Amino acid sequence: MSRATFKRDMEYLRERLQSPITWDRDAGGYRFEAVAPQAAHTLPGLWFSCGELHALLVAHQVLGEIAPGVLAVHVAPLQERLAGLLGDASGGSAAEVRQRVRLLSTTRRATQPRFFAEVAAGLLERRRSELDAWNRRRDEVNTRTVSPQRLTHYRDNWYLDAWCHWRRGLRSFSLDTLRRVRLLPASAIDMRESALDAHYASAYGIFGGRQRAWAVLRFAAERARWVASERWHPEQKSEFMPDGDYRLRVPYGDERELRMDILRHGRHVRVEGPPALRRRVAGEAAALADLYARDG
Repeated sequence: MSRATFKRDMEYLRERLQSPITWDRDAGGYRFEAVAPQAAHTLPGLWFSCGELHALLVAHQVLGEIAPGVLAVHVAPLQERLAGLLGDASGGSAAEVRQRVRLLSTTRRATQPRFFAEVAAGLLERRRSELDAWNRRRDEVNTRTVSPQRLTHYRDNWYLDAWCHWRRGLRSFSLDTLRRVRLLPASAIDMRESALDAHYASAYGIFGGRQRAWAVLRFAAERARWVASERWHPEQKSEFMPDGDYRLRVPYGDERELRMDILRHGRHVRVEGPPALRRRVAGEAAALADLYARDG
């Protein structure tokens, strides 16, 4: 082969396939660098399943929407790598994949770029941050001092998971509600990974919190055809009933997001328990019916 072809192939192996190729001065040539047996390198056959391709597309899209700033130096190489993998998966280019495969989002909220950069800076530099956060429910702005723990992308929106020094507990702040962010000189408190997982992953949705109860939902047979294939929570439990209905049990701590997901199914779902959740969902349904009754 020509020298130019050799250089191109070497670059492809190193940059695209992450092959540990090094120059061996004694042997006068290139070789694979010695690695531990458990980390042995193999040349992949780049065949992606439907789920893997979807994950690549989502990751590429999410990274592309992060505004330039503190993460740019970290995001750009990763996005380039993802683009290369998408091109390999399709036999063409990442641009061709993006043109042919569409990912639509319906509930994304706009986030001011400068706050994303400042929040990310506090997170990565492990510094406490002072936030002015708008509370949607009470329509008021509160100032909080927090120790940032994680940035979470959930249902097409960004959230900061942090230890709130005012509330003395873990809280999540939607980035689009932040009105001011100021990095403080004090170091952030570091929470154990297990503590974060126990708080944010043990119960339903972004409102998480520690698990307080199990919601028992019974879906009509018709709606079960859709809901049975949905994953509401990693620890959910489900069963089909003799009459074709579908019973789903999910743990929750804060019920706000759970109520919204229940109500979107309308008359096709009944809350069987616990009684407090059943009463609140029934109250929402009655208020909705009353609203339409007043409108005539």
